[in-house]
Amino acid sequence: MSVSGLKAELKFLESIFDPNHERFRIIDWKPDELSCQFNVTGEKLLIIHCNITESYPSTPPIWFVDSDDPSLAEVLERLEDVRKGSTLLLQQLKRLICDLCRLYNLPQHPDVEMLDQPLPAGPITQERKHGPSDEVTSEEEEEEEMGEQDIDLDQDLDHYDMKEEEPVDGKKSEDDGIEKENLAILEKIRKNQRQDHLNVSGAVSGSVQASDRLMKELREIYRSQSYKTGIYSVELVNDSLYEWHVKLRTVDPDSPLHSDLQVLKEKEGVDYILLNFSYKDNFPFDPPFVRVVSPVLSGGYVLGGGALCMELLTKQGWSSAYSIESVIMQINATLVKGKARVQFGANKNQYNLARAQQSYKSLVQIHEKNGWYTPPKEDG
Repeated sequence: MSVSGLKAELKFLESIFDPNHERFRIIDWKPDELSCQFNVTGEKLLIIHCNITESYPSTPPIWFVDSDDPSLAEVLERLEDVRKGSTLLLQQLKRLICDLCRLYNLPQHPDVEMLDQPLPAGPITQERKHGPSDEVTSEEEEEEEMGEQDIDLDQDLDHYDMKEEEPVDGKKSEDDGIEKENLAILEKIRKNQRQDHLNVSGAVSGSVQASDRLMKELREIYRSQSYKTGIYSVELVNDSLYEWHVKLRTVDPDSPLHSDLQVLKEKEGVDYILLNFSYKDNFPFDPPFVRVVSPVLSGGYVLGGGALCMELLTKQGWSSAYSIESVIMQINATLVKGKARVQFGANKNQYNLARAQQSYKSLVQIHEKNGWYTPPKEDG
């Protein structure tokens, strides 16, 4: 989807849910981020954030809320069920507002129905966006004009179709859209889990909660276009649902990292970055532990042993509503943004689990004390 198409979607949202809306408010937005408030009562406001990846709408937005309430985590998890449509962000937002109203026993707000309308063909007017009595600065007018020009120039690119035909009975099998070889993997995992529970020794690996969620994550990955088009691949280590090898096969073609991977392919026959994801029994309430296995990288927020310096992967920055595919795509973007480079000739043994865990532990301690640095907007 073009940037202007996404901007049109965001501006349409803002025109409905402005900062003075009685129930839901768009406080701030950028093409990769959305900040909102849900007014529970006059005194209680929920702060909700949304990260929009570069591959939107192929990769759904990532939602999180400033609260440890498990009921809110469940509300955000249900947004993962809304994965298709020409205005995915609008439909997820509709689901979010409706579910929050039900959670807090509030009446459904009529403005929610406006999210089912098609996007306006023309630009959002100043009167509609700001209200007839609001003053609009010349700088805002200039930004609006530039945005409107972008929309006009790219209007033909903004029409994308993510819809799939539904079965006649209107219900969709959970296995629809998954290749046969991947269905075989899922079935093998199910059999292994059944065998574990029948095992007399009682040595059951993982937890029911974590296993169910990981099966759901794996199924969604097998169904996703990013996986099918080879942006990344996933393999279970020793058939364990709790340890994955993820290969990042495609990075930004304009990045130095992309060029390095081409050279790596010529030298060693390897054209991917290998990541290891490991999960605990309390997943998804704790993040996966992620480390780079190979090749050795410099930059890209990669620490000693291969650990990753990302708030997203710490308890402080993690949300149980995050999908693993979104995490994979975010790591991909972070490596490029951090100007990661392959260190040809480096000692490959310097990346190992013990060193990565130690680096991660130190990282968490430092940031718990000092907080996380937020780069300027011009830095992305």
